[in-house]
Amino acid sequence: MAFGFPNPVNELAARTVAALVLVSAVAILVTDAGWALWALAAGFALRVGWGPRFSPFGLLATRVIAPRLGPPRLVPGPPKRFAQAIGLAVTLAAALAWSLGAPVAAAVLTGVLMLAASLEAVLGLCLGCRIFAGLMRVGLVPTSVCEACDDVSGRLRARSAALRAAREAEAA
Repeated sequence: MAFGFPNPVNELAARTVAALVLVSAVAILVTDAGWALWALAAGFALRVGWGPRFSPFGLLATRVIAPRLGPPRLVPGPPKRFAQAIGLAVTLAAALAWSLGAPVAAAVLTGVLMLAASLEAVLGLCLGCRIFAGLMRVGLVPTSVCEACDDVSGRLRARSAALRAAREAEAA
């Protein structure tokens, strides 16, 4: 496939990419190398467009690091692609701010990127995926975009209903 994103995605690889983004963003802030935000944005663009195939971080994560972390943990791809698109938007905004002479705005946006990357890398909490799930819940993202996501939501709703029924039965 010339243009596409993998589905499913290895969560270990996604978390590894997030760690690489985090390290890069910290290095950019510490060294005041705002120009490097453009390279970081290019990496996001490559991952949004083609998944890990042409992204240096994606290749390093999928081919070198993640296989050494254990067996793949497969998660739906569309939310991860959405998260990469948000990362692209934030990083592009930071790069533009830096290029237009607004280093404080660039630093704040880079901080936002660092926060999201930290949550993903350390805790496995994907903010973009959470936003994607919320958009699906309110109907802005159709179920057909990620049927596996809808299936997960359905299972979670069913489990919540079963737990609620069990609590009500205990209380009665």
